[in-house]
Parts: sequence; structure tokens; C-alpha cells
Amino acid sequence: MVERLLKERYAIQQCLGKNAGRQTLLARDLQTQELVVIKILSFSADFQWDDLKLFEREAETLQSLSHPAIPRYLDYFEFPTPKTKGLALVQSYIEAKSLAEWVESGRKFNETEIKQIANRLLEILVYLQHQNPPVIHRDIKPSNILLADRSPLKQKHSALNKGGWLGEVYLVDFGSVQTLAAKEGSTVTVVGTYGYMPPEQFGGRAVPASDLYGLGATLIYLVTGVHPAELPQEDLRINFEPKIALSSDFVDWLQWMTEPDLKSRLTSAVRALQALEKPIEGIPLVVPKPARSRVKITKSRKSLEIIISPSRSVWSVFYDIFVGSFILYFPLSIGVLFIRAAFITDYWFVRLFAVTVGFFCGLVFLLLVKLIIQDPRDTRVRIDRQQIYLTSNWLGFVRYNRLPPSPRWAICKLRLIMNDTESGYHRNDIQIWAGTQEYKVITNHLTDGEIDWIAGELSEWLDLPISE
Repeated sequence: MVERLLKERYAIQQCLGKNAGRQTLLARDLQTQELVVIKILSFSADFQWDDLKLFEREAETLQSLSHPAIPRYLDYFEFPTPKTKGLALVQSYIEAKSLAEWVESGRKFNETEIKQIANRLLEILVYLQHQNPPVIHRDIKPSNILLADRSPLKQKHSALNKGGWLGEVYLVDFGSVQTLAAKEGSTVTVVGTYGYMPPEQFGGRAVPASDLYGLGATLIYLVTGVHPAELPQEDLRINFEPKIALSSDFVDWLQWMTEPDLKSRLTSAVRALQALEKPIEGIPLVVPKPARSRVKITKSRKSLEIIISPSRSVWSVFYDIFVGSFILYFPLSIGVLFIRAAFITDYWFVRLFAVTVGFFCGLVFLLLVKLIIQDPRDTRVRIDRQQIYLTSNWLGFVRYNRLPPSPRWAICKLRLIMNDTESGYHRNDIQIWAGTQEYKVITNHLTDGEIDWIAGELSEWLDLPISE
């Protein structure tokens, strides 16, 4: 039982929330006459040491933060209770309803409003992720995001500018906060809310991209009015059917935010904000390349494809023509025979038929020569959400796999192979390792600039360093 007056300064007004060993109270500071929020941790029978660790971490984190959309740290003290003692964390009070309360009261949000909420929250996450060490909230959900009513002044200003002022957005409840100061492999308390937690957080791991998942799941809740845990899933991805009309770019962005695989998810709040404000991923993007390059790279958020057209020397062309003469001989000889037959017959329809067949065989001959000279094979590397493929194109239309495809998540290493030549070391192969399967991209006859360009695009898209 908490006294009605704490530290002879804070007069308790009402209880805002309560669970095992913890309470959240609304109080009035008798010195400033302002309303404050007091979080209480009691050392009762259901007390756990993890609770104390999280409570102290929340107080320490709030004390180091200063942002208008985050509650201000005001006080931290110990107080006695009739049976034991407790700890109190005092922070500023924000008069606003949570997103969960807005939705439960029947409020609907359109795409513009949801994007405004996303923008405000990403700006808060940018601030948190730029702390030293970066701060991870770990429990972003509708009840921890407050949305204030539109002020009359700003509402009037937005109406004059034919815009829509949504209201101020706040991120609260840092009771699950974690920093990246902990070393890899150390014990981490598993916290969060089911439906808004990314898969890696269930294993006790949290990174900046983990908060992006929680934000994306929260926005899906605003779109559907249904908690993500109650929506169907496929391969751990949230399948949501928007109840409001959304642009394809925004739907794609929400899916990107809630990718279960860390390697496929947006990595930081800065990149998520850039992708939200400038959605360029709706169509494939051909990346600028070195002048006169035979390489073409097409990439989008969902896939990357590299097409390397082979180089053709004069000798290789003569060699292919010589080897292909056995194939070319038959249409050419048949065509000649039919042309000759056209001159030894007196029937006009036989002559017409013979000339037609001869002309057709001549076209086949020219087509085969063209295919041989231009080299019918190219190398294609394609990586999408599911797999990596290494294929070749033969005769311009027959495609076959040079190696069996591997899962996308198995890609673990990107390497440039250095070969010793007379002129020194020359990079002429790129290796992509997916588990124990090696995908070697042969780059013979490519310049160093082209090889560096290909390796750089792979490294950026896969988020893997280049090793040599």
C-alpha cells in the first residue's frame, strides 16, 4: 500500500496502472503544482531481481535523455512501506491518450495521418539511436505511444494551409529499455509485447532494427484495427489486409519494417525515414555503371539481379564459327538444294515452294551465325527474399541453373579472389558463400572498376563486408 503523500512532496491523485510489484500513479508535485507520473517498484513477495535491474536502467536512461517527445526525468528515491520498502521514479506527465485508446474509442486514421505518426516516431528513434551508446526501447506498441489533441491554434493554422495537423506524438514507458553497451553473449532480460516483438527479441537479442519492427507492427494495428498477434502469418510475416485504401509504396514500406529476418529489415531509423519520405523502391532501379560496361545491375528492396554479358574476341568468334559449322551446314545445304531445284523444274508452284524453303533456310543460317558471333551465354546472379540463384542464358531464351539455389538467409560471406598475373594481383572472381555452397561470379574480361562496382553493390545490398 503506497501512502497518499510521498517524500512529503508528491500527493497521489489516482492509480494509472498496476501489475505484479509495480504501480504507475498520477500525483501532484506540491512544490511546482504540476502533475507528474510516479512509477513504483515494491520489494514485495513477487519481487524479482530482473525488475530491479530494468527499473534502475529506466531511471538512468531517462536521466540521460532530453527530448520534447519523451517524458522528463524529475526524481528518483527510496521510500518505506508498511511491510517493506519501495523505489519511486518521478517523470513529467503528458496529457494525451494512447493510440490504443484512440482506436478503442472508434477513431480511424487515414494514410496521411499514419505517415505523420510514423514520421514523428522515427524522428524520436533517430534521437535514441544516436545516443552513445544507442538506446533501444524494446516495447514500442500502441499503448506506449501518446497522441495529443490538436491545439486550436495549430488546427486553425493547418486549416488555413489546407493541411492536416495530427497533434503531438510522444513515446513513453521506458521500462524495457536497453542500451547497446552490453557485450555480445551477455545475459539479456527478454521483455516486450507479443505481436509487437521481432523474432530476435524472443531470444533476448535487441538491436536498433528491433524498434523498427515494433513501430511497423503498431502502424499495422492503426491500419487494420487488429493487434498483429491476431492477424494471420506466413513464414513469420504479418499478413494484413488494409481496411483503408493505402498506396502500394506504403504497404511495401510497412512490410519492409516488419520483415522477420534482420538482414531483410530496414537497419536504422534514419534509413526508415528516408525510405518513408522518398519511396523509390516501387519500381526496379538500374544503378549507374562504369562507361561502356557489359554489366547490368537491377535492384529493388526485394531483389538484386546482376547480368554479365561475355566479352568476344576475334579469335573466339572464329573458333565458334568453326565449331558451329556442323550445325550451319545443314540449313545452308538444304537451302542451296531447294534453290537449285527451282531452276530445273517447269512448274511455277514448285519453283515458288523451292525458293521459299531456300529463303527460309538462309534466314536460319544467318540467325545461327548471329547467335554464335554474339555468344548466346551470359551470367546472371539473382538474390531475392527467399533464395540466391546463379544461372546462364543460352541462345537468348534457354535459361538453366549452374548451381542449385540456396536460401537467402544462408548468405554469410562476400569475397574478392585475387589472382597472381604477370602484371600483379588482379581481382577476377567474386565469391558469394551461402552456408557451404560457393557461388562464384566469373568476371574475366571485366575491368577493375566494373569488379569493384559489382562487389560494392552486393556488399551494400546484402549488408556484408567484402573480404579478400
